[in-house]
Amino acid sequence: MQFDDDADLDTSEVSDQRGSRIPGGRATIGGGLVGVIALVLGLLLGVGPDELGLSGGSPQPASTPSSAAQVQQTCRKGHDANTREDCRLVAVTNSTQDYWRQEFQRRGARYVPASTVFFTDRVNTACGPATSAVGPFYCPGDRKVYLDLGFFQELRTKFGARGGPFAQAYVVAHEYGHHVQNLTGTLGKSQDGRTGANSSSVKVELQADCYAGVWAHNATRTPDESTGRPLITSLTDQDIRDGLDAAAAVGDDRIQEKFQGRVTPESWTHGSAQQRQQWFYEGYRTGDMARCDTFR
Repeated sequence: MQFDDDADLDTSEVSDQRGSRIPGGRATIGGGLVGVIALVLGLLLGVGPDELGLSGGSPQPASTPSSAAQVQQTCRKGHDANTREDCRLVAVTNSTQDYWRQEFQRRGARYVPASTVFFTDRVNTACGPATSAVGPFYCPGDRKVYLDLGFFQELRTKFGARGGPFAQAYVVAHEYGHHVQNLTGTLGKSQDGRTGANSSSVKVELQADCYAGVWAHNATRTPDESTGRPLITSLTDQDIRDGLDAAAAVGDDRIQEKFQGRVTPESWTHGSAQQRQQWFYEGYRTGDMARCDTFR
């Protein structure tokens, strides 16, 4: 996965809150068993922790900025995205939104941008306070994607994914798939509280995987608005295999087998490893969001 070295990165699409301090320092989701349950249920679910019923207590005060290095200072060019993980995620955010902005316009609709928030340990959102235990998520209340970058190491060490730059890109693109669903009115279908292999929640998640694949198909041909050239210059077959591997690693069956020792399809919220791979690849193969109708 390579980026145009000379491209300008748009850091206005990312808020870097890493190292920020929440007054009181209290985690809103407990560790131990509660943290594991939150991780299993919340991973890539696409809704905020309050909507999952996992946040505790009243909302915390706003975070206090720290002296941590900010992406606005360090992520300026595509060259930075080729050498730094956080800058790469800025570039993926830019590329993903470039594609959806142009796709919405092609369809006669208006794309409303979302921002990505980098945080450490815990964060406050319009969907409630959260810790990194819930994994990456999208909050429809404030239209933001939340990422603790430490998750990508856990994707390898806890969930057994190979990792790699495109595995990270898949996660970001999946969450922006939820933003697309929010804009099109589909995301609300996952809020009926039902679980199971045939539930709306699973169908929403699989569609977000498909949308991630649609972006991947089009990434190297989507012109960046500032340069007129694609921000991503190459994706290899190995990149796509890494994305498929990451999709499988966060399948409900894989997670349940690892953390519960058994598979219980009646409690699925995301779909099986095979389904997640299938729908990501369907999006990647066709490059057409119309082929992502998981509700049919």
